[in-house]
Amino acid sequence: MIHDAAPLRVAVIVGSTREGRVGDRIGCWLADRARERDALDVAVIDLLDVRFPDRYPKAATPGVTEFTAQVGRADAFVVVTPEYNRSFPAALKEAIDYAYDEWQAKPVGFVSYGMGSTGLYAVEQLRTVFTGLHSVTMPCRVSFDLLDGSVDDCGLPCAAEASAQSVKSMLDQLTWWGLALRDARAARPYVS
Repeated sequence: MIHDAAPLRVAVIVGSTREGRVGDRIGCWLADRARERDALDVAVIDLLDVRFPDRYPKAATPGVTEFTAQVGRADAFVVVTPEYNRSFPAALKEAIDYAYDEWQAKPVGFVSYGMGSTGLYAVEQLRTVFTGLHSVTMPCRVSFDLLDGSVDDCGLPCAAEASAQSVKSMLDQLTWWGLALRDARAARPYVS
C-alpha cells in the first residue's frame, strides 16, 4: 500500500448562489465538523465567490481556471446543495461542467437541504452527474428539512444526534475512499 500520510484535501463546495440562501452557513458548519479530524485539510469553495463567464467561453477565463485548479488540488469533495424544483441549482451544474478530469477517480459526499424532501431529489440527480464524471459518490449523506426545526433561524443546523451520526458516517466513508483513490491515482494514472 502506498498510503501517503499527508492530510486528505477536502473541498466543501457550496452550490447555491441564491439570495437569502442558507447553504453558506451549512457549508461552513460542515467544514468545521470536518476540520475536527486531523486527517483532513478542508477548504470551502463558495460558488457565489467564483467568477464564471455569462456564456461558456471558447477559452478558459481566469475564474474558470482558478475554479478547476481548486477542484484539481482536492482529493475529495463534499457538495452542499439545496433542492430547487426537485433538482439542484443551475449554478452548481455550471460549476461541475467547467471541470472534467479534475473530478475523476475522487469521492464525493453530499449535504443537502430542502422543504420536506431534505434535498433527496437533488442528491440523486447529482449522483448520476458525478458517476458520469467517473467520481465515486458516498452512500451516506447529511440532510436537513428546513421546515422541521433541524436548521435554526440563522440557517445553522441544530446539534442533533442524528445529524452528528450522519456527518460521522459520511466523513468516514469520504476519508476511506479519498485515501484509497489517492493511493490508486499515485500508483497508476486513472484511465477514463
